[in-house]
Amino acid sequence: MSHAHEDIPSVTDAVHDNSWSANLEQPAHADDRELIVEQAMEAIEHTTAGHHVNLVTHGEHGHPETYLFAELESAFGDEIDVEYVEQCGCGGHVTRVHV
Repeated sequence: MSHAHEDIPSVTDAVHDNSWSANLEQPAHADDRELIVEQAMEAIEHTTAGHHVNLVTHGEHGHPETYLFAELESAFGDEIDVEYVEQCGCGGHVTRVHV
């Protein structure tokens, strides 16, 4: 994690050998788009091949395609497939990343 985010709890501390969801819609995420991108990458890194992680992002930043998709594709290339799933009733967004 970057120095600015060292006090923010990680979204996971384990490698997930299954499909799972990462909650990126906490109050700290509402104030910091960079934190969402950073922790989304961390979640992907902690997901084993053949599985997916649902990135549940804060609605404050709008559709994740506008700020997250290009960052993930730049970082991971063809190691991942990014798929927008839906907007939650609470305003957040669900993006599924297949590893």
